[in-house]
Amino acid sequence: MRAPEFVESTQASYDAIAEAYAAEHPDSLAGRPLERALLSAFVELVREPGVPGRPPVADLGSGPGYVTARLHEAGLPVFGVDASPRMVALARRTHPELRFHVGSMTALDLPAAALGGIVALYSIIHVPDDHLPSVFAEFRRVLLPGAPVLLGFQSGVEDGHLRLTERFGQEISLDCYWRTPDTVVEHLTGAGLDLRARVLREPEAGEKLPRAFLLARRPPVDGVPAAEA
Repeated sequence: MRAPEFVESTQASYDAIAEAYAAEHPDSLAGRPLERALLSAFVELVREPGVPGRPPVADLGSGPGYVTARLHEAGLPVFGVDASPRMVALARRTHPELRFHVGSMTALDLPAAALGGIVALYSIIHVPDDHLPSVFAEFRRVLLPGAPVLLGFQSGVEDGHLRLTERFGQEISLDCYWRTPDTVVEHLTGAGLDLRARVLREPEAGEKLPRAFLLARRPPVDGVPAAEA
């Protein structure tokens, strides 16, 4: 089945700028203590008792692979997924000990209830509004009951949209969406995911928009607490 048009344009755009993007953003969490703290909280949630074995975590929209690497360093079994084959190749070259796959969050090549958690930092920003419900439904499908989700995205006082046609001297066609936390929470809960926390930070140097972060989870089975599910 052919991928949605926005996935194809996102893939082509990041293929065109992969080398320059990775050079500019080798690790965007290095100077972001709040983001690192949220990632640490996600790791602790993944480790909550009650989940048998060590189910892997997926970094969706893994780009150059620095988030995947940090999750690995924290001791989680993890792999990255990105729509751009060139980004995946760069991530594999930089982090040869880790697994990275070409794929789309619209249709993950995973069985149901296969993941112990999902991180998607600044990757849902390329998903149009009418596709967010199905993307979050796909998250719910592949998550174990009680497993967490950490989202990060550009935000603002209202939702907005911008199409980038050039970056790093390359012609691209890349749609970027910024959304209020309430908008994304509505889509999350509509897909059957429970909100656990929300954080909004002000723009820092070089940023124009606030950054929003949401921690959610797939509900435990039949309302049983996550530690007992």
